[in-house]
Amino acid sequence: MRPAGAWHSCLFVPGNRPERYAKAAASGCHAVIVDLEDSVPAADKAGARDAAAGWLREGCGAVARLLRVNAADSADFAADAELCRAAAVDGVVLAKAESVEQLDALAAGAPLLPLIETARGLAAVAAIAAHPRTARLLFGALDLQLDLDIEDEDEGLLLFRSQLVLASRLAGLPPPLDGVTATLRPEALSRDARRARRLGFGGKLCIHPAQVAAVNAAFLPSEAQLAWARRVCAAAERAGGGATTLDGVMVDLPVLRRAERVLAAAGAEQARTCRFSKP
Repeated sequence: MRPAGAWHSCLFVPGNRPERYAKAAASGCHAVIVDLEDSVPAADKAGARDAAAGWLREGCGAVARLLRVNAADSADFAADAELCRAAAVDGVVLAKAESVEQLDALAAGAPLLPLIETARGLAAVAAIAAHPRTARLLFGALDLQLDLDIEDEDEGLLLFRSQLVLASRLAGLPPPLDGVTATLRPEALSRDARRARRLGFGGKLCIHPAQVAAVNAAFLPSEAQLAWARRVCAAAERAGGGATTLDGVMVDLPVLRRAERVLAAAGAEQARTCRFSKP
């Protein structure tokens, strides 16, 4: 199983649809999130917990197994938290995370992936990111739009997306995962995934198996980016450690470090620290 910091795609599956669990796990996603919150009607919550518990006992190979639990102020939170304590879950996604006290209420155990999707969650994001059990932050764009009454899902949410990226870096966490794309139109998904990558996110939440491959691809370097990175490393080697130029653009240590990061992200042979690049 990949560590949480290496996940590019996390796929939601409704907890009350256990017949979909295996399909989700076979989609190529890096983590399956069995949802006990929004996608499950109130009358089906208990049955969803039972189905999730059975699936967790069986396991699903190399795919990480996560549970999204209901918000801390909901009637189902206590039962969800008890399931997380009893089950062999790889991580817990806390819906509408708003304080470190809510994280503490989940008790010791699996790593936590707080879903920041309210104004209160944003106000407390630095403390939530610094919590010792927080493994990665998730961005809940749709609920945040509702909470703040923001119609624009692009520029209207730019500040808040960047807040998660900054809080993650300051807390020493992996880059956060961006929220879902509600439409299944490929062009919309591709646009959203590219935006997330440009803003510093490390992956994206998915709602359908058909979204997984495109999301995974969006967070890997393109052939053009790899070619650029190899040329930067070669130019730095030729310069013997000093600043140089490539295609009329200065190549110094920050540029070299970015090139090395591109190569490392692709697992390329050249993914090494140049002898002129200080660790």
